[in-house]
Amino acid sequence: MYQPRTAVIGAGISGLTAGKMLRDYGVPYVCFESSDRVGGNWAFGNPNGHSSAYRSLHIDTSKHQLSFRDFPMPEEFPDFPHHTQIKQYLDDYCRAFDLNRSIEFGNGVEHARRLPGGGWDLRTQRDEVRHFDFLVVANGHHWDPRYPKFPGEFTGETMHAHHYIDPRTPMEFSGKRILVVGLGNSAADIAVELSSKALDNKLTLSTRSGAWIVPKYIAGRPADKYYRTSPYIPFSWQRKIAQWGQPLTAGRPENYGLPKPNHKFFEAHPTQSVELPLRLGSGDVIPKPDIDRFDGATVHFADGTADDFDIIIYATGYNITFPFFDPDFISAPDNRIDLYKRMFLPGMEDLVFAGFAQSTPTLFPFVECQARLIGAYAVGRYRLPSADTMRQVIVAEQQHYTGHMVPSARHTQQVDYFLYEHDMRAREIPAGARRARVQGPPAWARVAETDEPVGVRQ
Repeated sequence: MYQPRTAVIGAGISGLTAGKMLRDYGVPYVCFESSDRVGGNWAFGNPNGHSSAYRSLHIDTSKHQLSFRDFPMPEEFPDFPHHTQIKQYLDDYCRAFDLNRSIEFGNGVEHARRLPGGGWDLRTQRDEVRHFDFLVVANGHHWDPRYPKFPGEFTGETMHAHHYIDPRTPMEFSGKRILVVGLGNSAADIAVELSSKALDNKLTLSTRSGAWIVPKYIAGRPADKYYRTSPYIPFSWQRKIAQWGQPLTAGRPENYGLPKPNHKFFEAHPTQSVELPLRLGSGDVIPKPDIDRFDGATVHFADGTADDFDIIIYATGYNITFPFFDPDFISAPDNRIDLYKRMFLPGMEDLVFAGFAQSTPTLFPFVECQARLIGAYAVGRYRLPSADTMRQVIVAEQQHYTGHMVPSARHTQQVDYFLYEHDMRAREIPAGARRARVQGPPAWARVAETDEPVGVRQ
């Protein structure tokens, strides 16, 4: 049986699902985690700084779409669980499948070096060098804050939403003039929270391109329960139907005073919020267009207006970062990294990425879907196509999933989960199995030999 010595970087949702599937296939692996706990982004207050969760955060995807297929969320969970419940769910997942015994906590990977003949040397926080045949990268992409640049200098306080905890942390957010920049889900949540009249703030929300606001409930049920794209109907037709129906279910953003979006519905990631339209309509949140320039405490906006602020909170997304790779070896400039099936770099078969996508409407089953392929690949039951074919597919799928979307760093890894999962289940994994039967396992795979420990020290 093929059992490559396998390393997994990160014990967030992608690393956990990859590890679970590797265990199902009997593949020995080590998961390197820089923190003292699992959960990554969902571990509130994570000591490694990789959590962007704020105290009041509830998941924006309902539990019905979020659950792993082989480990449903508890029935007693609300439709939109709190981050503490998501963390509990991940802890229960680890216990159910005995994943903790393969995780080395407090021992993240500081440098990954690919050997000339294949395989990897990993230098860890404990200053060890460990050798592996196969590397799974699952370090997440919601932890390295991205800041925009504007002319001039702002002399007030600035911070990124990544560091926001609650109205008193990391600073006192009361009696202040606050500008939130961005219109994603985090921007909406923070703007709603800090615009409460009880805090006596003046809250302004600035957006560059606008956004379509979608409700969390339709007809008394979680709205995403009605969302399911079909692989049998042209994707463009389905978008047009959604574009027709959106104003009927949630109205147009300009009805709330927001700038008119510079795109149609589904041409950028929508924002899911029940409360933001109410706060806008109540005058608690003041909408503004993009920032034009700074002048001390004064912010000038693109519509010619200006106002003074004490604090700016940038809810402007994250960089895709691989701190353990040399930048000239593997990086993601402008958040672009061209991966076959959002997983493989052509020409580097002993490396796979897990979870590097902006999956609509759900990420948890998406990474579980990727994990199925990782497990089959590790034991030689899946084989990649040629590097040239992979490059052709990358271009075609990038056009399919993102060609209609507003060009931005946020949308470089956009996919539709239902279309992706159908392609993987019905086409790619069976096709890879046929290639493996004809060509044999990948060159880096090795047959299990003895009780040699996984990733022996060098």
